[in-house]
Amino acid sequence: MQSGLVAGGVLLSPSLIRAASRQRAGSYQIGLQLYTVREAMAKDPAGTLAQVAGIGYREMESATYSGTEKFYGMDGAAFARVLKQNGLTIPSGHYSIGDPQTKGTILNDWDRAVEDAAQLGLKFMVCAYLPEDKRKTLDDYKRVIEALNKAGETCRKSGIQFCYHNHNFEFPKMDGQVPYELMLKQADKDLVKMEMDIYWITRAGYDPVAMFAEYPGRFILWHVKDMDNTGKHAFTEVGNGVIDWDRIFSHAKESGMQHFFVEQDKCPGSPFVSIKESYTYLDQHIISKFHPA
Repeated sequence: MQSGLVAGGVLLSPSLIRAASRQRAGSYQIGLQLYTVREAMAKDPAGTLAQVAGIGYREMESATYSGTEKFYGMDGAAFARVLKQNGLTIPSGHYSIGDPQTKGTILNDWDRAVEDAAQLGLKFMVCAYLPEDKRKTLDDYKRVIEALNKAGETCRKSGIQFCYHNHNFEFPKMDGQVPYELMLKQADKDLVKMEMDIYWITRAGYDPVAMFAEYPGRFILWHVKDMDNTGKHAFTEVGNGVIDWDRIFSHAKESGMQHFFVEQDKCPGSPFVSIKESYTYLDQHIISKFHPA
């Protein structure tokens, strides 16, 4: 006996049926940061996206962009077509802070990156990472904050929201100050929203819920990744670790969260096995409980 339903001659899995139902009901969609499947995306973007869609994911966040390679070797229009063919949307993308030699980054030829993002239909552009030479001192962070504000202003002109994605290196104090708190206070709260990486916030010893309370509405994107229960604090599939997802998702409205993306930087085997485990846990244990207002 087949457990799925047939639509247009195609057998739909139970996870796809639930995903379609959630979309109609207006609840959160389970997103995926494509860095998790980066090797597969480099070899076969279309085939990889088809596999991801088959698991049940509906929202993507891109991981790579450059002024020459664009989106996985495609321009915005071509990439958008491949996504649409697989029933996928892409609200958000990651970008490099960059340097004077690298085009299409926050510090070099950002206008081009924003134009390409608008062509793809992105609603959010995210600074993904700060290389070590950009974060050695508080003055370095202050220069970064200035650059983020300028990037956010450019994004706003195209109807795109700019965001910053944290790791845990922003939290050790410098001259008595926590750099991440400096970023939250000195970056323009409208131009620079935050994509909270819940694993890295937890790894740094901070409570995501307490941060939501202190800066409500600021964390409009989340990275959902779990931490294993070992001394290594390694990445693990969502639901297999120590992070209390029920508690965190119960404060989603306070945080301002609009979209979230599963990410697992390192997987013990096939990343497709890992992202399926994460999807299943979120689908069965989290999403049914929490709905946006």
